[in-house]
Amino acid sequence: MQQNKPLSTYIFAFFAMAFWGMSFVWTKMVLDYYEPISIIFIRLLISSAILFLFMHLFNRNEKILKKDWKWFIISALFSPFLYFIGENYGVKFTSPAISAILVATIPLFTPVAAYYTFKERLSWLNIAGMFLSFFGIIIMLVDKNLSFTAEPLGIFMLFGAVFSAVIYSVIIKKLSERYSSTVIISYQNLLGAVYFMPVFLIFDYNHFAQVTPTTMVIINILLLAVFGSSLAFIFFTMVIRDIGISRANILTNFIPVFTAIFSFFILSEYFDLAKITGMAIVIGGILLSQLDKGRKLFASYRFIWPFNNHKK
Repeated sequence: MQQNKPLSTYIFAFFAMAFWGMSFVWTKMVLDYYEPISIIFIRLLISSAILFLFMHLFNRNEKILKKDWKWFIISALFSPFLYFIGENYGVKFTSPAISAILVATIPLFTPVAAYYTFKERLSWLNIAGMFLSFFGIIIMLVDKNLSFTAEPLGIFMLFGAVFSAVIYSVIIKKLSERYSSTVIISYQNLLGAVYFMPVFLIFDYNHFAQVTPTTMVIINILLLAVFGSSLAFIFFTMVIRDIGISRANILTNFIPVFTAIFSFFILSEYFDLAKITGMAIVIGGILLSQLDKGRKLFASYRFIWPFNNHKK
């Protein structure tokens, strides 16, 4: 029988989605100066440095078993390497809101992977909520003439990010049963930086060296590193561990809602009735998808500290 999950799990999920939603806006602002590869490489270097420093200062490091190194290496290949390539080039060729909307289709593909890997099942309410959320995403994606407003290359790159995220979720579920979320994300980001280094040096370094960043660009990169590449992934790893791959990824439908709101206030992105209606439907679908035993959610007072050691 599935145990009730603590309210803190959903609080951490909320902040992870908010940080990821805002990361599309931060990325769009930095893309005026740097190419996608440069942005990813720098944010991963900063993120891994911060996380390893934290683990050293607070004695949170854990020994990685030899048999698990292959899973760390494979997970880093799919995320951050392949995922961030798809996401950042998607943002470059589309808008932040559209990018976030397409990334939110991850829950439509995750249940298949979760079923074949972990035999996870969703109730009919969960499935109905998932498709209701996707319907809300479609409303947000199309214009008044029912045509999609995005470049094909951007759409292709974003769906590459989606499938990378699905595979990553399956691997991270295995690792989260043995290691703390901080350890997983620290090594994942470090390995991701290693993957990106030769690509950065070959394709982006000359352009990177010629750019003089403004204070705002530096601040946005730091925000991406701390919140987008560190805290958001740590929180989401905890959520996957607590409620499973399928239900955790359904919550990613919150990302385009946050992105649309932040884009409106920061980038002055067009924000009409269709987007408002779509966001309302997305939220309704998310709530419906979490109804399974969710009525007893507030009965649990167990609180999970995000940096606990979960090694077995």
